Amino acid sequence: MNPSLPKGQVMDENWWSDKEYCRATKNWYCLSKTEAEREAWEFAKRSGLDVVTICPSLILGPNLLSAVNASSKVLIKLLKDANVEGYESLENKLRHLVDVRDVAEALLLVYEKPEAEGRYICTAHEIRTEDLVEKLRNIYPNYNYPKSFTEEEEGINLSSEKLQRLGWSYRPLEETLIDSVESYQKTGILD
Repeated sequence: MNPSLPKGQVMDENWWSDKEYCRATKNWYCLSKTEAEREAWEFAKRSGLDVVTICPSLILGPNLLSAVNASSKVLIKLLKDANVEGYESLENKLRHLVDVRDVAEALLLVYEKPEAEGRYICTAHEIRTEDLVEKLRNIYPNYNYPKSFTEEEEGINLSSEKLQRLGWSYRPLEETLIDSVESYQKTGILD
């Protein structure tokens, strides 16, 4: 969340969310994550602790619990709640997605690689909401998808290049979507 990021520039690990912007827009989730990471880095400086952070984008994939987390709500809203809650039209925003299993692998990778240092953006797929809905509709045609989309600004491009240079890779988006939906079905979240 940083309005000063120049249009068209890829956001890498050098960029941070603007805390004042998060406060002004009441994005408390983003603000709390930024504050927590900044505090970890300050503590590392004071204590000499070796800190490496992973900054994941929207995390999807199979759920271990029947409870719905914030990331899963994004996908569930597209599958089931779009028309029920009056979301016939959604913003066609750019989404950055990563599978929970790929995030776990990234965490292990930075823990095990002595050369790992600093911050790592962890994202795998960039997709607009409308394209994501179309992918879901092709796999699961019987859900109640949004009917239309309103165009939104271009969006921010993220790069996981630093993490990939360390040896990280990620699974295909279709696998993540299928495993997500199947876990929601199994736990009754989509009933």
